[in-house]
Amino acid sequence: MAKRMYGQYCGLARASDVVGERWAMLIIRDLLVRDQRFGDLKRGLPRIPTNVLTNRLKSLEEAGVVERKLLAQPRNTVVYTLTEYGRGLEEIVLALGRWGARMLGEPDPDEIVTPESLVMALRSTFHPEVAGSDSASFELRVGPDVVLHAVLDRGALTVAPGPYGSAAPAPVPVPAGAPVPFGAPVPVPFPARAPAPVRASDAPTAPPAAEAPGPDLTITSGPAIRAVMAGELTPAEAVAQGAVTLDGDPALFDDFARYFRI
Repeated sequence: MAKRMYGQYCGLARASDVVGERWAMLIIRDLLVRDQRFGDLKRGLPRIPTNVLTNRLKSLEEAGVVERKLLAQPRNTVVYTLTEYGRGLEEIVLALGRWGARMLGEPDPDEIVTPESLVMALRSTFHPEVAGSDSASFELRVGPDVVLHAVLDRGALTVAPGPYGSAAPAPVPVPAGAPVPFGAPVPVPFPARAPAPVRASDAPTAPPAAEAPGPDLTITSGPAIRAVMAGELTPAEAVAQGAVTLDGDPALFDDFARYFRI
């Protein structure tokens, strides 16, 4: 099928030609959070048909918005990532998220929340002028599967999926001189010979690892967290009603509601 174009010599029209197709902006939203394998994107967007996801990624790659890289571990794993040009969409996506959040009410029974959507929700609703030079760390748990952490370091915010203290593996560029057609496997250099194994009796005894510190506050909630962020429910009311449970310094929940405001 030929790609539909607006036929307008205009920057907005050209941008809409690239990112205005259904699902394109949600793919970009998820890639703004972290690099993703094809299956990761499909799991985060369960309603997108596989052929549509393939076509959208191909179109975004042809437009210079998305590129593929190799994940350092495990081997032969291709991930999709945004190019520098594609990352120029971040402020646009955040602004659209802020605008759209004002239309959110209670979720429909078949609507889902994903780690990526919630990460971008926190990024888009963060008010740096309120945070000032504050420092705090939060872990947010929404439902049984969605966990993310937010770290405020003297006013600078970092939000990422996973529990507090977790980190994602780093991608490496596709080897130079080995162009890869879309959807084809990427060649990987043959690994160096592994060193000889060390017998357990010869290995030095390492001291036990110190337990990593947890976040200042862990917040466990459901849809009520949106009501708190929208000012429809005070933090104290949310806790009193059992809609939110806290583990850590409870006073920080008031700060959380001030930092992240719809």
